[in-house]
Amino acid sequence: MRSVRWAGIIALLLITVTAVTASAQVVVRVRPPAAIVERHGRPPGSGYVWVPGYHRWDGNAYAWVPGKWDLPPRAHSRWVPSRWVRHGNTWEFREGHWR
Repeated sequence: MRSVRWAGIIALLLITVTAVTASAQVVVRVRPPAAIVERHGRPPGSGYVWVPGYHRWDGNAYAWVPGKWDLPPRAHSRWVPSRWVRHGNTWEFREGHWR
């Protein structure tokens, strides 16, 4: 009986940790710097899409993550770039994704 109870508690903790991790947001009070304009040249092959770089928050300061060429996961996909959204006195990071 105790092992069933412990298994239930462990499962509940794992679900809680997973839910918190999946919904974790990056919110900072420091305005992000202007995006860096990157030269990306020609794609490495047919079908590649340029995914632009962005500033990420490393806990103390912004750090630039360079852009890269990437293949869309499916036909007619488009890249929605990463961005920072202002909410009053804070800035919230929205991660880029394929749509």
